Amino acid sequence: MQAAAITPRGKNGELDFGAAFELVDHLCRGGVDGILLFGPHGEYPAFAPEERARLVKLAVKRSRVPVLAGVGAATLDVSLDLAREAHDADAGGLVLPPPHFFHYDQDDLRAYFTQFAAEVGNDPPLLLWRTDALAVETAIELCEGGRFSAIVDAGADPDSLDRLVAAGVPVLAGQDRTPLRRGLAGVVSAAACAVPELLVALHRAIGAGHEEDARAHHLKLQEFVRWAARFPEPTAVKLATGLRGLKTGPLAVPLSPQKQKDLDAFRDWFQNWLPAVRRAPAGA
Repeated sequence: MQAAAITPRGKNGELDFGAAFELVDHLCRGGVDGILLFGPHGEYPAFAPEERARLVKLAVKRSRVPVLAGVGAATLDVSLDLAREAHDADAGGLVLPPPHFFHYDQDDLRAYFTQFAAEVGNDPPLLLWRTDALAVETAIELCEGGRFSAIVDAGADPDSLDRLVAAGVPVLAGQDRTPLRRGLAGVVSAAACAVPELLVALHRAIGAGHEEDARAHHLKLQEFVRWAARFPEPTAVKLATGLRGLKTGPLAVPLSPQKQKDLDAFRDWFQNWLPAVRRAPAGA
């Protein structure tokens, strides 16, 4: 179970390295199997490549679990530079989404991912982050060609996971609403950034075949997911992480007055909901 970390920001929007180290410690104590830095919930387009490379390097040294480096960018050359820096830092894997901002056809995306993999190689392992911009068939083709070791599926279509699993490629769920699907190789969870103990308890229960415990933990998780869906990502995860006593910094984008009221309600709900989650048995 991989935790998709937020990226703490300082007062002026700069990357807060001290807060990021505390977050890494928090996730390691929570029992996660790995930490993804600069995935979508890490708001990677907001940070300079130099900041990203430096945090990955330092986080690898600090973390007790493997660190995955998100290397998404608007251009291939920046993604390649980030990948090389992450390789030199001994990151546990590279996670590559489609290039952001512009729309690309499937043949263009196929060329993008293929060239990236050809230039980077397979060390560390390459994981393809699939959004709705990348068709399921294209993702399967790229993975079957041996270019990528697994697909992290964050598409909005819940059937995409089933189609990927049926194709026999290693698949990790990139959405917290679907952690109970059979045949998955794992999960990359944004909620785990705020409540790692809940996700760890859920996946240990699944692994041990404790279906009743798994369903109970899953229902708890879905309460959080429903609240989080009311806000732009990663608002709810960022606020909840801050309510755990960690520095997260300001939101990157202001919310409407109504969303601010909803966020106050979420804050109250989370503080009442959290104690039961913290009591979830770690070995369940």
